[in-house]
Formats: sequence, structure tokens, C-alpha cells
Amino acid sequence: RFFASPSPVVIHIITAAVYALLGAFQFVSRLWQRGIKWHRWVGRLLLPFGLLVGLSGLWMTLFYPYPEGGASDLLYVLRLFFGFGMVLSIILGFLSIRRRDVNQHKAWMTRAYAIGMGAGTQVLTGMAGALLLGKPNEFENASLMGAAWVINLAVAEWSIRKDSTRQIRTA
Repeated sequence: RFFASPSPVVIHIITAAVYALLGAFQFVSRLWQRGIKWHRWVGRLLLPFGLLVGLSGLWMTLFYPYPEGGASDLLYVLRLFFGFGMVLSIILGFLSIRRRDVNQHKAWMTRAYAIGMGAGTQVLTGMAGALLLGKPNEFENASLMGAAWVINLAVAEWSIRKDSTRQIRTA
């Protein structure tokens, strides 16, 4: 199925690699505290890359046929939910910074990055599931993949709340 239409896979892999690597540096406070130019330049590059990650993932979910004995309906729904969530988070983060709402921008971009890094966490949840359950069935596999996105978003929300609480205390 990938060889029949490889473009979305290639786009997804290349844009996800750039988004993952450069996106991590967006959270290094020393880089954006010294001067906003670097953060802004990289952000302008990452915006279309992040959108292409989410949209190519959605494209593959919607238009690639299910593999035989493969993806369950739950995994299909989770991929749609988190794919749309990533795209929406990037758009809301962009609109927030255009309004000069830095806190909302940071929160939405943190959520988008957390969703985008779901594949990395899925490796860990998949390994933990295999150790605990043995070879997971379709439902267990979908649940483990969904758990990875939930874990990432929980950490992102904790980080967002921690930062907003720190700002309130210093004010």
C-alpha cells in the first residue's frame, strides 16, 4: 500500500524528522531569550513542516486501505483525532502569536509538538505492552498507540500548567 502511493509516506517521514529535530530546539529557553530572531525564523520553517506532518498522516489514514488483519477501527479513529488535533493546535498557535498572545502560542505549539512526538512514545508503550501482554491483539495495539499520545499530551499539559503557575507566582 505504501509503494502504490509513496508520496505521503516520504513527505511524512522527511517533515516529521525536521519537525522533531528543529522543534525540540524551540523549547530551549536560552535560544529564544537571547533573541527572538532565531525562534521566529525556525518557527516560520516549522509551521509548514508541522502542518505537512499532520496532513500527510491524515491523508494516509483516510486514503490508504487497511492492511489485512491490521489496523482496528479504534486506531483509525485515534489517528484521525490526533492528526486533526495536531493540525488544529498548529493553526491556533499561529493565530495566537499573530495576536501577540505568547502564552497561548506556547501552549498550543507545545500540544502540537507533543502529538507530533507520539510515534516515539509509541515505541515505548509498544515495548511495555509486549513485555506485559505478549504479542498484543488489534485492540491492545491501538490502545497502546493511543496511550502514547495521551501520555505526551498529559506531560505537555503539566508543563503548560507548571509554567502558568510559575508566572502567576512571580507576578
